[in-house]
Amino acid sequence: MHAQRTLLAGAILSALSSLSNAQTIDPTLQTIVVTASPFGANEGDQILAPAKVLSGDELRNKLGGSLGDTLSHELGVSSSAFGAGASRPIIRGLEGSRIKILQNGMAVSDVSGLSNDHAVATDGPTAKQIEILRGPAALLYGSGAIGGLVNVVNDRIPTTLAPVPTGEAEMRYGTVDQAKNLSISADTAAGPIGLHVDGSVRNSNDYKIPEARVQGDPNSGGGTLPLSFSRQNSLGAGASIIQDWGHIGASVSEVKNRYGIPTLDGSQIDQQQRRYDIDALVNAPFAAFETFKFKVGYTDYKHSELDLRDVPQTNFANRSLETRSELTHKPIAGFRGTFGLQTENTNFSALNATDGGPDTVPVTRSTANAAFLVEERDFGPVRMNAGVRLESVKRTPTGNLERKFDLASYSVGGLWTFIEGYGAGATASVAQRAPTADELYSSGPHDSTATFDIGNPNFAKETSRNIELTLQKNSGIVRWKTNLFQTKAKNFVYGQIAGNTVDDQGNPGGTLKERIFSQAGATIRGAEAEITYNAHGNGTSLRGFADTSRGTLDDAGSLPLQPATRFGIDIGYKAGAWRSSASLVHALQQERLASFETSATPGYTLLDANLSYTWKVGETNVTWFASAKNLLNQDIRLSTSILKDVAPLPGRNLIVGLRTRF
Repeated sequence: MHAQRTLLAGAILSALSSLSNAQTIDPTLQTIVVTASPFGANEGDQILAPAKVLSGDELRNKLGGSLGDTLSHELGVSSSAFGAGASRPIIRGLEGSRIKILQNGMAVSDVSGLSNDHAVATDGPTAKQIEILRGPAALLYGSGAIGGLVNVVNDRIPTTLAPVPTGEAEMRYGTVDQAKNLSISADTAAGPIGLHVDGSVRNSNDYKIPEARVQGDPNSGGGTLPLSFSRQNSLGAGASIIQDWGHIGASVSEVKNRYGIPTLDGSQIDQQQRRYDIDALVNAPFAAFETFKFKVGYTDYKHSELDLRDVPQTNFANRSLETRSELTHKPIAGFRGTFGLQTENTNFSALNATDGGPDTVPVTRSTANAAFLVEERDFGPVRMNAGVRLESVKRTPTGNLERKFDLASYSVGGLWTFIEGYGAGATASVAQRAPTADELYSSGPHDSTATFDIGNPNFAKETSRNIELTLQKNSGIVRWKTNLFQTKAKNFVYGQIAGNTVDDQGNPGGTLKERIFSQAGATIRGAEAEITYNAHGNGTSLRGFADTSRGTLDDAGSLPLQPATRFGIDIGYKAGAWRSSASLVHALQQERLASFETSATPGYTLLDANLSYTWKVGETNVTWFASAKNLLNQDIRLSTSILKDVAPLPGRNLIVGLRTRF
């Protein structure tokens, strides 16, 4: 079997390499604007926010069934992998509420940050671009974004007028789970009014697994992973008035999701979110300012956790109203800057589905008001950037202790271009985070994670001190970067699994593990390196990367669910209408365990490949594509997944599809 895998990998890589005999290199690299950056800077030109942007064919080739799956191969990013339906990105070993998920620059406002079994309520198939920001500038979108943020851009509110109707449609089929996907988006204009519509449908069955379900237990069954199915659909529409002075528009969207939770006991989640957004931009609003931006987002989110008989056990709900305004001033003494205000009002609850009692988390109203400022200036070959965010957060639960947190987060960084195209940089920041409602007020069963959660309303605010050093080459056909980072946190909140089990009322002798939220000092250290050759040009392209991080609790061992050390290589080839690529990622064994974790995660090797061909039919581009995931059919378990011992990733998967752009 090992020889067969080696021959298969070698054959694929050899075939791709042989295509490069007649290559022509295009040194022109694609310019991608990072919309979540305070200055709208280009990818690779970030100081306070090292960025990665997925768009175009790269995004389509990496698109998975969830946001975490889509981003799991990016530098410093792993996935929570809670089955096919729920998988959230983990950045540099930090997860949950420390990673903020945005849609078009506004909070998604679901409850995926509270628990790994909750899916992110945003739609990947209709996304035009997905941005990853790591570092201090992410704090401008929320003091809790210590690890970074992910911004899903779908252009639902048009900002430019389409001269002719344009759009994209795609359908694909996957063999490992009989997944059937269909997505479409279209833009047009009626005079000064831009119009947009998009939608998607995804249906997948339980996926196939390569070996036994339970790690180390050959008698635990195999074939397919029970309750790994997913059903999702989305629909959105938007319109805006676009003129020389700027634009103002609105959109409405809805996402519905039903998926299984592949724990040994098993459960299901039925999720729905409706969202309304307003977006406005005014050019030159005042004499000293370049732009004024204003956004409003209202979200009505709910999901029910169901047993295997489709009977609801717990109902989660979150209604949120967010506003955000930004003023970007014209250069003053060489400084460019943005000042802004942000407000957020939410009502969150996790109630017993039978009697509406606050068995898990009581109805909690949270308000947040923040002001932020970021400034940037060049001092010869050195570009400096500094930012500050002041925020007040209040949590008011029904029948429990009201808490108020005053937060101050700030950052400073610089990049020194010591030779043209080469830079050395450093950033330092202090970030403060208010504990979430579930960390403060949980006191009840959480069936999908098979835990009985216990919060602490007396928690202090969490404070982290972060430093990052970088060395990079950011121009030319060959580019590379290396990052070293460290985060030291005071009052770090984590869920500690106790040894005893209880029932739904917290009485001894049940099947739920007690998960007690605790606070302690924590340290996360890590390193990343990446080198690319001809990243966006024609001909052969190459990428090599490696990342590692380690999180520890002061005098208490490792943080739970830490990512494994990884390294990998990608090879691609573009010639005319043909595109091909292959990637090989190897993860080492992860045996740095928290005191309550019981099993190490074996290493694995993941081999993927893509092939596509595009031809023109009139004014329409038509692309057929084929992707192969986990070609070696390895039994892969992620150390960042709570379900690593009972829910391996899918086995070998062949995906075929057709995409049109018009």
